[in-house]
Amino acid sequence: MLEEIKKEKSKEELGKELEKNSLEEIKEEKKEKLREKMTKERKKERVGIAYIYTSFNNTILHITDLAGNTIARVSGGMVTKHDRLKANPTVAMFVAKQAAGKAKEHGISSLYVRITAKTGSPAPGPGAHSAVKNLSREGFRIISIVDTTKAPRGGPKKKGGRRGRRV
Repeated sequence: MLEEIKKEKSKEELGKELEKNSLEEIKEEKKEKLREKMTKERKKERVGIAYIYTSFNNTILHITDLAGNTIARVSGGMVTKHDRLKANPTVAMFVAKQAAGKAKEHGISSLYVRITAKTGSPAPGPGAHSAVKNLSREGFRIISIVDTTKAPRGGPKKKGGRRGRRV
C-alpha cells in the first residue's frame, strides 16, 4: 500500500512539474513574440522632412518630423568660422553630417527633402546638391526632392518714378 501511495504521489508531482514546465514554455513563447513585435516596430521606418535653405552666403539644414517638431537644425556658421566658406559645398557636407547624426538618434530613417533658395534667385546655392548627396550617403532613404523656391510675381513698384531713370 505504501508503494501505491508513493507511486500516486510521484505521478502527481510529475504532473505538476510538467504543468510548470509547459507554463514556463508558454511564458517564454509569449515573451519571444513580444520581442519580435518590438523589433518590428523599431524596424518601422520613421519619416522626417529635411528643409535645406541655400543661398550664395550660407547653407541651413533643418530636419523635422512629419508633425513639424524640430529634430536638428545646423547652419554653415556652426561648422566654420570663415564667412566666405559658409556656402561652400564642403561645409554643406559637414552640415548634413551633423544634422544626420542628430536625426539618427531620434530614429529617423527616411526623408522628404525640400530645397529652398533666396526668392528670385535662378538656382539654389552651391551647397544644396552636396547636402542632399551626403544625407543619402549617411543611410537615409530619400523619398522625394522638391524645389520650393518662391518666384516673384510682379512684386513692389520699382524705383525710378513713372518715366524711369533719366540719364
